[in-house]
Amino acid sequence: MYSRSQGFEILSDARHNKSVAFSRQERELFNLRGLLPYSSVTQDVQVKRIMDGLKRKSSDIEKYLLLSLLHDRNERLFYRVVTEYVEEVMPIIYTPTVGQACKEFSNNFKRTRGFYITPEDKGEIRKILDNWPEDYVKVIVVTDGERILGLGDLGANGMGIPIGKLELYCACAGIHPYECLPVMLDVGTNNQELLDDILYLGYPFNRIKGEEYFELVDEFVMAIQDKYPKALIQFEDFLTPNAYALLNKYKDKVLCFNDDIQGTAAVALSGVYASTRITNVAFKDLKVMFLGAGSAATGIADLMVAAYMKEGLTKKQAESQLWFVDVNGLVVESRDDLMEHNLPYAHLHPQMSFEEAIDDIQPHILIGATGVAGTFTQTVIEKMTKYNERPVIFALSNPTSKAECTAEQAYEWSNGKAIFASGSPFAPVNYKGTEYRPGQGNNAYVFPGIGLGAIISNAKNIPDELFLEAAKTLSEQVTEDDINAGALYPKLSEIRNHSLEIAIRVADAAFELKIAKGHKPHNLRKFVKDYMFDPKY
Repeated sequence: MYSRSQGFEILSDARHNKSVAFSRQERELFNLRGLLPYSSVTQDVQVKRIMDGLKRKSSDIEKYLLLSLLHDRNERLFYRVVTEYVEEVMPIIYTPTVGQACKEFSNNFKRTRGFYITPEDKGEIRKILDNWPEDYVKVIVVTDGERILGLGDLGANGMGIPIGKLELYCACAGIHPYECLPVMLDVGTNNQELLDDILYLGYPFNRIKGEEYFELVDEFVMAIQDKYPKALIQFEDFLTPNAYALLNKYKDKVLCFNDDIQGTAAVALSGVYASTRITNVAFKDLKVMFLGAGSAATGIADLMVAAYMKEGLTKKQAESQLWFVDVNGLVVESRDDLMEHNLPYAHLHPQMSFEEAIDDIQPHILIGATGVAGTFTQTVIEKMTKYNERPVIFALSNPTSKAECTAEQAYEWSNGKAIFASGSPFAPVNYKGTEYRPGQGNNAYVFPGIGLGAIISNAKNIPDELFLEAAKTLSEQVTEDDINAGALYPKLSEIRNHSLEIAIRVADAAFELKIAKGHKPHNLRKFVKDYMFDPKY
C-alpha cells in the first residue's frame, strides 16, 4: 500500500502516471481517491483528448510545447500519441519544428530532461554521471550545439536535438525511455546574440577549442565506457571538422556513430537504391553530384563507395562516379582549399561552376546538403531534366526553410518528371492532374533501427556493413504503390515496423561479422519484438 505522500507523488511521476486512466481499484490501492476527477477513462480517450488539443493550437511551436508538457507528466501517453500518429507528430517533435524549439529552448525551459557537461566539470565527469538516476542506459545522443540543423551555433539550446532524437528512438524502435540519455556538451557558444541574452541558460563564454575541447570530449566518452559500458553513443550536429575527428577517433574503439555522417548516408543511399526502380539505371552505373561538401554529403559519398564496391567496382572507380560542388565550385585536384574528407573526391578535371558541371558531367542524381535555401534553381532542375528522363533530386537540408528547392518547384520545373526527396516533410503535390508524394529522407527511418539492432546484438562497434544493411533493408520496404506515387521512401505510419526489420538485419549482420558479444538468440525476430517498449496501459 502506498503512503498518502507516495499516492500523491505517483501523479507527478511521468513514468507511472496514468492520470484519469487510473481505475477505481488503482485509485484505492495508490491512495488517489479525491486527487482526480470522478471519471475513469481509457488511454484511447486520453489520446483523442491530446489530438483534439493539438488541432486547437494555431502554430507548430505551440503544439511542440503541448507535447513536451505531456511528456513531462505522462510518458506512456506521450509515446502512444507519437507511435499512433507519427506522420502528424514527427514534424512537431522533430524536423522542422525542433529547429524553432532549439532557438527558443532557454525561453521555454520548464523542466530538465537530459545531462549537461561544461568545461567546469573537467576531471569530474564520471563522478557527476552518478547524479543521473538510471543504471541501465543503452542509448546516448550527444551534441555540442555548434551546428544545429541548418541554423548554426545554438550553444546549450541545441539540447532540443538529443531530446528529440531519443523520443524517436523510443517511438520508432521501441527503445525503453529509461534507457535513453540526452547529453549536451555545453562548451560555450560563439553566438553573440545568445551571450547577450539574459535568458540564455548555457555556459556563457566563447567555445573552448583545440586540445581543451578534445580532452573534455574524451573524458566524457571514457566516463560513459565506465558507467554505461554497453551504451551506444550517437554524435549529433557537431561542426564538420570535429564530427570527422571524433568519429575517426572512436568508431573502432567504442559503440558509436555520427548520425549526420552515417545516418544521413544510410537513408540517402536507401533512396538512391529505390530510385533505380523508377529510372531503370543500374545502381553501379549511377553518376551522382553533391551540392555541398560537408559532413552529410561526404558521409553519403563514403557509404556509396562501399555500396559500389559491393557491386564489383574498385574503390577508385567508385569515387570517380561521385562529384562535389561547394561554395567555390567543382571540387577538383587543382584546388588548395579542400579539407581531408574531400580529397578522395577531388578529380583531375577543370574547375567550373555548379551549372557548368551539370552540363559537363550530366549526373543522374543531384543531392543537396548545403543548408542554403533555393540553391536548386529553375535552371538547375531544367538542366537535370535535359539529361535525364527522370532526374532524381534530393533536397536534404533541414529544416524545411533551408531546403535547396521545394517539392512543388521540382515537379513544376521538370514538367512532372523529377523524382524528389527531401530532408524535411513536404505535402503531396498535384501537378497537371497527377498527385506526387514527395519522399522524406528522414534519418528517423534508419537510426532507431540501427541502434536497436546494435543493442540487441551487444555489438562492439558499428562498421559500414551495418549501415549498408540498414539502407538495403529500408529500400526493400518501399512498395509498388510508393514507387507509383514517385516516393523513394515508405510511409512514415509504418516506421516502427521498418525499424524492426532494420534491427533484425543489423543484429544478424553483427553476429555474422563476429562483432556481437554473446550468443545469437534462437528466434531473433521474436527476441527483438519482445524487447520493444509498448506504451499502452
